Amino acid sequence: MILHDGAGPAFTEATVKAAVEACRERKVRHLVVASTTGTTARVAHGAVKGTDVQLVVVTHNTGFGEEGEQKFPADLRAKLEAEGTRVLTGTMVFRSLGRAIRDTTGGDQEMLVASALRVLGEGTKVCAEIAMMAADAGLVPPGDVVCVAGTGRGADTAAVVRAVPSNKFFELKIRAHVAKPYIF
Repeated sequence: MILHDGAGPAFTEATVKAAVEACRERKVRHLVVASTTGTTARVAHGAVKGTDVQLVVVTHNTGFGEEGEQKFPADLRAKLEAEGTRVLTGTMVFRSLGRAIRDTTGGDQEMLVASALRVLGEGTKVCAEIAMMAADAGLVPPGDVVCVAGTGRGADTAAVVRAVPSNKFFELKIRAHVAKPYIF
């Protein structure tokens, strides 16, 4: 495992490289990456070329920052999709996880789960979230995937995650970290 001395975009290339290597070593076919502006998507797309790893890029929902605005570039989306990469724009699971929590605890507290996962780092929370989003959309089958995410911008976290749909949240497993920042 790579343990970064910090967090943020400076660690994107090393994190993605470690994630692709984890896919190869563990015979995992799907790499799921979070990308808001396209930077991490570009790095991951280049890293999986020539491999049998299927890349899935998960973006913020339209209107996340500014009403009606999609931060992920439309031209990059078209290029990636034309080359076989799947790109998902959807509602973030930890904004709509209420059913799993209600069914398990009787409450409706998505932020409780998101905050609890942030104890392990923002990137770890996002890895869990994008694995469920990709499973919800049918872009990855239930089972192990390698996810890449980060703290703010870029990618500094990679993890092997047992992906499940969000309504099965409590069956999700963060099996191993491949890379993550040291949390101060």
